[in-house]
Amino acid sequence: MSNDDQYGGGAGHGEVGGTGQTRTRLPESPSDPYGSPRRTPRASRGLVTVVGVVVLLIAAIAFANQSSDTPTTPASDKPPATTPTSATGVPPVTDKSAGIPKGFAQDQQGAQSAATNYAVALGSDGMFNTPRRHSIVDAVADDSTRAKVQAGFDADYSAGLLSQIGLTKDGLAPAGSTFVNRTVPAGAKVKNFAPGNASVDVWCIGMFGLTGDKSTRPVTSGWFTISMTLKWNGSDWKIVETAQKTGPTPVTGDNPVSTSDEIGSAVTEFGGFTYAR
Repeated sequence: MSNDDQYGGGAGHGEVGGTGQTRTRLPESPSDPYGSPRRTPRASRGLVTVVGVVVLLIAAIAFANQSSDTPTTPASDKPPATTPTSATGVPPVTDKSAGIPKGFAQDQQGAQSAATNYAVALGSDGMFNTPRRHSIVDAVADDSTRAKVQAGFDADYSAGLLSQIGLTKDGLAPAGSTFVNRTVPAGAKVKNFAPGNASVDVWCIGMFGLTGDKSTRPVTSGWFTISMTLKWNGSDWKIVETAQKTGPTPVTGDNPVSTSDEIGSAVTEFGGFTYAR
């Protein structure tokens, strides 16, 4: 090509690629004698990517199948970790004396179980009847302090107290009424422990009063803590001394108050429990 044809553009411009020129490259073939064959695209990188994806997919499917076919590991026989509000401990004892559980283990759980069941017995309506009270104290008190404990309770449950409450001299409710005196443990804790001695606090809620339209002492509830000093007598825990204080007391809920008849029926129909820590 010359510099003055239609592709030239005049003097001072190169033969090809000058201003206003277009260069077109036609497809080449392997038989082109004037140029080397056009390099084919490199497929190695794309192939590696595809293979990698396939391998990962196969691995994921295999893992999923393995997970679904593997039997579930059996649950442990060990109990779950306890929390302050959960029930804990061993099965309750089976022996009783005067209707009160006995034969507790010589460990901290046994001491807590003994104190809890003794709190229920000492907070029952049986304490207002002299023969039943003596039977209860005989069953729970240690030989070394039984007389002292018995005398203290006899003084507490005097004839004057029974009259003030509205009970007969035998600790019975008047006709048409039901006497309610029930203690329900909410928890227990060991303050001090040794193989032969233990100090245990039992947190309780109690119900006390007389049902009936003419009752001047309707059934009310209250929270209190019973503190017991226990002694191991060779086969069981027994009370050396006991004391009581008010609380801890939670805020009263907004439940509607039940009628006197409902309370009387509930106390008669719902029995108590044997408690084990």
